[in-house]
Amino acid sequence: MSLTDDQVAGELKKMTAFIKQEAQEKAHEIQIKADEEFTIEKGRLVRSETVSIDTQFERKHKQAELSQQIARSNVTNKTRLKVLGVRQELLESIFEDARKSLGQIANDKARYADVLEGLILEGAFALAEPSISVRARKMDFDLVKSAADSASSAYAEKTGQNIKITLDEAGELPTDCAGGVFVISGNGRIDINNTFEERLGILEDEALPAVRNTLFGPSPNRKFYD
Repeated sequence: MSLTDDQVAGELKKMTAFIKQEAQEKAHEIQIKADEEFTIEKGRLVRSETVSIDTQFERKHKQAELSQQIARSNVTNKTRLKVLGVRQELLESIFEDARKSLGQIANDKARYADVLEGLILEGAFALAEPSISVRARKMDFDLVKSAADSASSAYAEKTGQNIKITLDEAGELPTDCAGGVFVISGNGRIDINNTFEERLGILEDEALPAVRNTLFGPSPNRKFYD
């Protein structure tokens, strides 16, 4: 049976409503799936960015700590070097004052004569030869001759051997020397520098650790003392 126009219109309306319902349901399913995929992707991106941010933060934190450590180390080293520099200047000033006062020893003639005798005798013991010569400042010639005689007698008394000690007047020490003598072997090949400047230099090398310990106390970084 043929359908009337109203019936055809009704069927078309039903079909249109059905198709529209199907489309809406399909669209709803797609929307749900899209929302799920979006949520999943968003979570993945958030986790990825979180990990990236945490990694960057950790790296920057370590860099900051390292920079602080370097800065502290630099400050500590600079401070330590400055302290060491000041200490060294103080030590140098002490020995410089000692150098300036060396010349005053010769002003006390009696004391200076005893010192000269000791320096000559020390050189005689070190060389252990039957004859030696002594060089001195020209202004000390008389004192040195007397000290040489006394040293010769002391040497013979202590060793049981005679020794001839002569003054080398041709080889006088410079006038700017603070005092003391050069003791020379008989063949002239060996000489012992027993001037005040030389003895102070030896004392500075040998006594410096003790002076430093007295002034500043023991070093916390030192492990061996022998």
